[in-house]
Amino acid sequence: MYPRVWLDYAAERAQYGDVGILPSAVFFYGMEPGQEVSVELERGKTLIVRYVTASEIHEDGTRTVFFELNGQPRSVRVPDRSQVAKRAPARKAEPGNPKQVGAPMPGTIATIAVGAGRKVARGDMLATLEAMKMETAVRAELDGEVVEVLVSPGQQVDAKDLLVVLS
Repeated sequence: MYPRVWLDYAAERAQYGDVGILPSAVFFYGMEPGQEVSVELERGKTLIVRYVTASEIHEDGTRTVFFELNGQPRSVRVPDRSQVAKRAPARKAEPGNPKQVGAPMPGTIATIAVGAGRKVARGDMLATLEAMKMETAVRAELDGEVVEVLVSPGQQVDAKDLLVVLS
């Protein structure tokens, strides 16, 4: 009857799995702060989800959504399609590509030890990442030349954000 509705539902299901287990009002309109729903995954397995709040919009057009899952606090960053991003989302390192060096964890870039055009050997330090008052060295996995440095000191990065491209 309504082909567009079915196509939207099919796209959501392909991306998020079976959303048919959600209450209709939650699926169509979302949850209000403090609202709690029970979602039965299968007989004997029920999740209790309580929506707490969402953060202000981030520069990349996402928000952090805070919720409780069976009483345990959780958070996740989700795109906010009602807002326009102030900056493009960060490029991610391709899994299995040793020429693309990604951030091993979320944190702040403390130092950059290389520049474009510099030759590096396997194990050379490319950058340092600071998280939870600890510094982690990001090293080259192979010999090569630095083609591009995508970050600068003081910049916040998420896990797997692309930091350096090697040739």
